[in-house]
Amino acid sequence: MRKSVKNEKGYEKSFDANWSEVKTGLSKARAMAGELRKVPTSIALDPIFLADLKREANLNGVPYQVLMRMFIIQGFQEWKKHHSA
Repeated sequence: MRKSVKNEKGYEKSFDANWSEVKTGLSKARAMAGELRKVPTSIALDPIFLADLKREANLNGVPYQVLMRMFIIQGFQEWKKHHSA
């Protein structure tokens, strides 16, 4: 059985934080680690395909955008192997 944070004792307690500074700190840490910032893009997909993608992502416990990005990266790398000079 999956355990939820909401079941943990003390979950109902909140705390104050400067979330803007937290976000800035995370961005700096990612930059220092060499992680490049992702660039948002837009793509039109067939609604049936998108529903299937979301269903598969849900079954595997990942956001559908992450699964889609993985497929794009893997597919492009494979394409490059066969089409590069």
